Amino acid sequence: MADLDDLCAARARVRADPLPGTALHVQRLLLVEHQGPWPFHALESEGLDPDVVARLVEATREAGGRTVLIRRPGRRGDAEGPRAWAVVDVPAGRLRWGTWTEPADLLDSCPVLREPADHDGWTDEPAVLVCAHGRHDTCCAVRGRPVAAALAERFGDAVWECSHVGGDRFAANVVVVPDTTYYGGLDESTSLDVIDEHLAGRVTPWALRGSSAMPPVAQAAAVAVHERWGPAGPRDVQCVEVTALADDRWRVRLGCDGPLPARVVADVRAVQREAAVLTCQAPRATSARAFVVDALEPDGR
Repeated sequence: MADLDDLCAARARVRADPLPGTALHVQRLLLVEHQGPWPFHALESEGLDPDVVARLVEATREAGGRTVLIRRPGRRGDAEGPRAWAVVDVPAGRLRWGTWTEPADLLDSCPVLREPADHDGWTDEPAVLVCAHGRHDTCCAVRGRPVAAALAERFGDAVWECSHVGGDRFAANVVVVPDTTYYGGLDESTSLDVIDEHLAGRVTPWALRGSSAMPPVAQAAAVAVHERWGPAGPRDVQCVEVTALADDRWRVRLGCDGPLPARVVADVRAVQREAAVLTCQAPRATSARAFVVDALEPDGR
């Protein structure tokens, strides 16, 4: 059993690495059920045809997206029967499910990646993804898998383990789709509270990394809004405009709903943190960028 205190997630907690602004920013996600095991590069998994994978990667790239593997917690499920795939439209906050048996069936997802999310078959029914990609980072396994098991016991088939989604040092990482809200630093107990609150329409600011619907600088501003005036719902803060002011400084305008001011303006700057070993696999220390919100006010314009 790995010593958790010696791994990247524990060291990140000691350093108090900031979560805001660390969610993957994409337009679409392609989720593909595959029971594993997953190698470091998950799409090289046995049972996935390389030619099909290449076409999926090209299609997701053209859609401004990324492919993520998913599986049931504990790798339960019939590897010989139909497996699921899903396309997530991030801006619309909707997803569409399909199934595959043979690798070539996965190509059915390619036209869906280009399809408007208001067509028949799209839904906003939530699914919960927990990164448990141990070959990519040990923390994702030793912290992610217990969280996936705890969430599955509470929320059943809404919960999936998933391959790498970024930010290994923030394990356990949980992504709720289709609103693509990222949470980090969770354990079995806190994950239940966070997802309970999320499904009730309230984000948990202390664990919030951001939403894939926004660029990182706007994610940081949105977290600050939830901290000051919220919490509110996962889509109650929307990025309206990001304006570069100078090197590593931006003005972010946000439109808000729920209990929040209708419009908010934030001044945000990026800072380089002290170099550190950021993942369990990293061969050397590197410096990560973090975001600081210097000003946050209701926008009266």
